[in-house]
Amino acid sequence: MPVKVLVCDQLPIIRDGLRTALDAESDITVIDTTDSAIHAIMLVRRHRPNVVITGLHLKGMPGLEMIRRLAAEDLQPPPRFVVFAMSDSDEIIDDVLKADVNGLLVKDSTGEELGSAVRAAARGQTIVAPQVAQRLVDWFRCRAPVRREERLGSALAGLTPRERQVLELVARGLSAAEVAAELVIGVTTVRTHLYRLRHKLNVRDRAQLVSFAYRAGLMPIQDGPDLPDLAERPTG
Repeated sequence: MPVKVLVCDQLPIIRDGLRTALDAESDITVIDTTDSAIHAIMLVRRHRPNVVITGLHLKGMPGLEMIRRLAAEDLQPPPRFVVFAMSDSDEIIDDVLKADVNGLLVKDSTGEELGSAVRAAARGQTIVAPQVAQRLVDWFRCRAPVRREERLGSALAGLTPRERQVLELVARGLSAAEVAAELVIGVTTVRTHLYRLRHKLNVRDRAQLVSFAYRAGLMPIQDGPDLPDLAERPTG
Protein backbone atom coordinates (compact mmCIF):
# COMPACT_ATOMS: atom_id res chain seq x y z
CA MET A 1 0.00 0.00 0.00
CA PRO A 2 1.35 3.46 -0.85
CA VAL A 3 2.12 5.88 1.97
CA LYS A 4 -0.63 8.49 2.17
CA VAL A 5 0.70 12.01 2.74
CA LEU A 6 -0.92 15.35 3.55
CA VAL A 7 1.18 18.43 2.69
CA CYS A 8 0.67 21.64 4.68
CA ASP A 9 2.41 24.98 4.23
CA GLN A 10 1.38 28.61 4.04
CA LEU A 11 3.35 29.24 0.85
CA PRO A 12 1.97 27.81 -2.41
CA ILE A 13 5.46 27.41 -3.89
CA ILE A 14 6.47 25.17 -0.97
CA ARG A 15 3.27 23.10 -1.11
CA ASP A 16 3.55 22.64 -4.86
CA GLY A 17 7.25 21.82 -4.67
CA LEU A 18 6.73 19.18 -1.99
CA ARG A 19 3.81 17.66 -3.88
CA THR A 20 5.76 17.52 -7.13
CA ALA A 21 8.69 15.81 -5.44
CA LEU A 22 6.47 13.26 -3.69
CA ASP A 23 4.36 12.55 -6.79
CA ALA A 24 7.55 11.28 -8.41
CA GLU A 25 7.71 8.49 -5.80
CA SER A 26 5.77 5.38 -6.86
CA ASP A 27 5.09 4.26 -3.27
CA ILE A 28 3.86 7.64 -1.97
CA THR A 29 0.48 9.27 -2.61
CA VAL A 30 -0.31 12.90 -1.77
CA ILE A 31 -3.97 12.95 -0.73
CA ASP A 32 -4.23 16.75 -0.51
CA THR A 33 -2.45 20.02 0.27
CA THR A 34 -3.54 22.94 2.41
CA ASP A 35 -2.32 26.21 3.85
CA SER A 36 -4.70 26.12 6.84
CA ALA A 37 -4.06 24.37 10.15
CA ILE A 38 -7.80 23.96 10.82
CA HIS A 39 -8.35 22.49 7.36
CA ALA A 40 -5.37 20.19 7.89
CA ILE A 41 -6.88 18.87 11.14
CA MET A 42 -10.17 18.17 9.32
CA LEU A 43 -8.35 16.40 6.48
CA VAL A 44 -6.39 14.23 8.91
CA ARG A 45 -9.59 13.21 10.70
CA ARG A 46 -11.31 12.41 7.40
CA HIS A 47 -8.58 10.74 5.35
CA ARG A 48 -6.21 9.40 8.04
CA PRO A 49 -2.95 10.03 6.18
CA ASN A 50 0.08 8.04 7.28
CA VAL A 51 2.31 11.11 7.25
CA VAL A 52 1.66 14.84 7.55
CA ILE A 53 4.37 17.13 6.14
CA THR A 54 3.97 20.62 7.54
CA GLY A 55 5.73 23.92 7.57
CA LEU A 56 6.08 25.90 10.76
CA HIS A 57 3.77 28.67 9.54
CA LEU A 58 0.15 27.91 8.68
CA LYS A 59 -3.02 29.97 8.59
CA GLY A 60 -4.89 29.78 11.89
CA MET A 61 -2.11 28.41 14.09
CA PRO A 62 1.58 27.44 13.97
CA GLY A 63 2.48 24.07 12.52
CA LEU A 64 3.84 22.76 15.83
CA GLU A 65 0.60 23.67 17.60
CA MET A 66 -1.35 21.75 14.94
CA ILE A 67 0.91 18.75 15.57
CA ARG A 68 0.30 18.95 19.32
CA ARG A 69 -3.48 19.09 18.83
CA LEU A 70 -3.56 16.15 16.45
CA ALA A 71 -1.24 14.12 18.70
CA ALA A 72 -3.62 14.75 21.61
CA GLU A 73 -6.61 13.34 19.69
CA ASP A 74 -5.29 9.77 19.94
CA LEU A 75 -6.22 8.95 16.34
CA GLN A 76 -5.84 5.34 15.23
CA PRO A 77 -3.62 4.74 13.46
CA PRO A 78 -1.78 7.86 14.61
CA PRO A 79 -0.43 10.15 11.89
CA ARG A 80 3.30 10.71 11.76
CA PHE A 81 4.70 14.21 11.31
CA VAL A 82 7.59 15.57 9.27
CA VAL A 83 8.41 19.26 9.61
CA PHE A 84 9.75 21.18 6.62
CA ALA A 85 11.52 24.31 7.93
CA MET A 86 12.93 27.19 5.95
CA SER A 87 15.62 27.73 8.58
CA ASP A 88 17.88 25.39 10.53
CA SER A 89 18.58 27.75 13.41
CA ASP A 90 19.33 26.25 16.80
CA GLU A 91 16.02 27.59 18.15
CA ILE A 92 13.98 25.93 15.40
CA ILE A 93 15.82 22.62 15.73
CA ASP A 94 15.25 22.67 19.49
CA ASP A 95 11.52 23.49 19.16
CA VAL A 96 10.88 20.89 16.46
CA LEU A 97 12.75 18.03 18.11
CA LYS A 98 10.88 18.65 21.37
CA ALA A 99 7.57 18.19 19.53
CA ASP A 100 6.02 14.86 18.62
CA VAL A 101 7.63 14.62 15.17
CA ASN A 102 9.30 11.89 13.15
CA GLY A 103 11.33 14.05 10.83
CA LEU A 104 12.90 17.43 10.25
CA LEU A 105 13.82 18.64 6.79
CA VAL A 106 15.16 22.05 5.76
CA LYS A 107 15.11 24.12 2.60
CA ASP A 108 18.29 22.50 1.25
CA SER A 109 16.88 18.95 1.53
CA THR A 110 16.73 16.94 -1.68
CA GLY A 111 13.80 15.03 -3.14
CA GLU A 112 15.52 11.79 -2.18
CA GLU A 113 15.83 12.95 1.42
CA LEU A 114 12.17 13.97 1.40
CA GLY A 115 11.07 10.52 0.23
CA SER A 116 13.32 8.80 2.76
CA ALA A 117 11.94 10.94 5.58
CA VAL A 118 8.34 10.13 4.63
CA ARG A 119 8.99 6.38 4.46
CA ALA A 120 10.87 6.42 7.76
CA ALA A 121 8.09 8.40 9.44
CA ALA A 122 5.46 5.97 8.13
CA ARG A 123 7.42 3.16 9.82
CA GLY A 124 7.50 5.11 13.09
CA GLN A 125 11.18 5.97 12.73
CA THR A 126 12.76 9.40 12.98
CA ILE A 127 15.02 11.01 10.41
CA VAL A 128 16.48 14.50 10.12
CA ALA A 129 18.24 16.38 7.36
CA PRO A 130 21.96 15.49 7.10
CA GLN A 131 23.09 19.00 8.02
CA VAL A 132 20.87 18.92 11.10
CA ALA A 133 22.16 15.47 12.04
CA GLN A 134 25.76 16.70 11.77
CA ARG A 135 25.04 19.64 14.06
CA LEU A 136 23.42 17.33 16.61
CA VAL A 137 26.46 15.05 16.51
CA ASP A 138 28.80 18.04 16.92
CA TRP A 139 26.74 19.32 19.84
CA PHE A 140 26.76 15.92 21.54
CA ARG A 141 30.51 15.55 21.14
CA CYS A 142 31.08 18.98 22.66
CA ARG A 143 28.57 18.40 25.42
CA ALA A 144 29.65 14.89 26.46
CA PRO A 145 32.88 15.95 28.25
CA VAL A 146 30.95 18.69 30.06
CA ARG A 147 28.37 16.21 31.33
CA ARG A 148 31.14 13.84 32.42
CA GLU A 149 32.88 16.64 34.33
CA GLU A 150 29.57 17.63 35.92
CA ARG A 151 28.99 14.07 37.12
CA LEU A 152 32.52 13.78 38.52
CA GLY A 153 32.27 17.16 40.20
CA SER A 154 28.91 16.28 41.74
CA ALA A 155 30.27 13.00 43.12
CA LEU A 156 33.32 14.76 44.53
CA ALA A 157 31.12 17.41 46.17
CA GLY A 158 29.23 14.66 47.97
CA LEU A 159 32.31 13.58 49.93
CA THR A 160 33.11 14.77 53.44
CA PRO A 161 36.40 16.64 54.02
CA ARG A 162 37.85 13.56 55.72
CA GLU A 163 36.78 11.29 52.84
CA ARG A 164 38.49 13.65 50.38
CA GLN A 165 41.65 13.48 52.48
CA VAL A 166 41.57 9.68 52.49
CA LEU A 167 40.89 9.58 48.76
CA GLU A 168 43.76 11.94 48.01
CA LEU A 169 46.22 9.93 50.12
CA VAL A 170 45.10 6.65 48.54
CA ALA A 171 45.56 8.24 45.11
CA ARG A 172 49.11 9.17 46.14
CA GLY A 173 49.78 5.49 46.75
CA LEU A 174 49.56 5.23 50.53
CA SER A 175 48.36 2.01 52.14
CA ALA A 176 45.59 1.98 54.74
CA ALA A 177 48.19 1.88 57.53
CA GLU A 178 50.10 4.80 56.01
CA VAL A 179 46.89 6.81 55.60
CA ALA A 180 46.07 6.13 59.26
CA ALA A 181 49.50 7.35 60.34
CA GLU A 182 49.27 10.45 58.13
CA LEU A 183 45.86 11.44 59.51
CA VAL A 184 46.50 10.17 63.06
CA ILE A 185 43.47 7.90 63.03
CA GLY A 186 42.98 4.17 63.36
CA VAL A 187 43.39 1.74 60.46
CA THR A 188 39.84 0.52 61.06
CA THR A 189 38.60 4.08 60.63
CA VAL A 190 40.51 4.36 57.36
CA ARG A 191 38.95 1.15 56.11
CA THR A 192 35.52 2.49 57.05
CA HIS A 193 36.21 5.62 55.00
CA LEU A 194 37.37 3.47 52.08
CA TYR A 195 34.18 1.43 52.26
CA ARG A 196 32.07 4.57 52.23
CA LEU A 197 34.08 6.01 49.37
CA ARG A 198 33.57 2.90 47.25
CA HIS A 199 29.85 3.02 48.02
CA LYS A 200 29.43 6.75 47.31
CA LEU A 201 31.49 6.71 44.13
CA ASN A 202 30.12 3.36 42.94
CA VAL A 203 33.57 1.84 42.44
CA ARG A 204 34.76 -1.68 43.23
CA ASP A 205 38.34 -1.38 44.37
CA ARG A 206 41.37 0.78 45.10
CA ALA A 207 42.35 1.07 41.43
CA GLN A 208 39.00 2.61 40.57
CA LEU A 209 39.27 4.98 43.54
CA VAL A 210 42.63 6.21 42.22
CA SER A 211 41.21 6.52 38.71
CA PHE A 212 38.30 8.60 40.00
CA ALA A 213 40.64 10.92 41.93
CA TYR A 214 42.64 11.70 38.78
CA ARG A 215 39.62 12.00 36.47
CA ALA A 216 37.86 14.32 38.94
CA GLY A 217 40.92 16.57 39.09
CA LEU A 218 41.59 15.90 42.76
CA MET A 219 45.08 14.76 41.81
CA PRO A 220 47.06 16.66 39.14
CA ILE A 221 48.42 14.51 36.31
CA GLN A 222 52.09 15.43 35.94
CA ASP A 223 54.52 14.56 33.22
CA GLY A 224 57.23 12.11 34.21
CA PRO A 225 56.26 10.15 37.34
CA ASP A 226 54.12 7.09 36.83
CA LEU A 227 50.86 6.52 38.69
CA PRO A 228 51.16 4.56 41.95
CA ASP A 229 51.85 0.86 41.58
CA LEU A 230 48.40 -0.37 42.55
CA ALA A 231 49.28 -4.05 42.30
CA GLU A 232 51.64 -3.81 45.27
CA ARG A 233 49.21 -1.96 47.53
CA PRO A 234 46.43 -3.71 49.47
CA THR A 235 42.93 -2.29 49.15
CA GLY A 236 42.86 -1.80 52.90
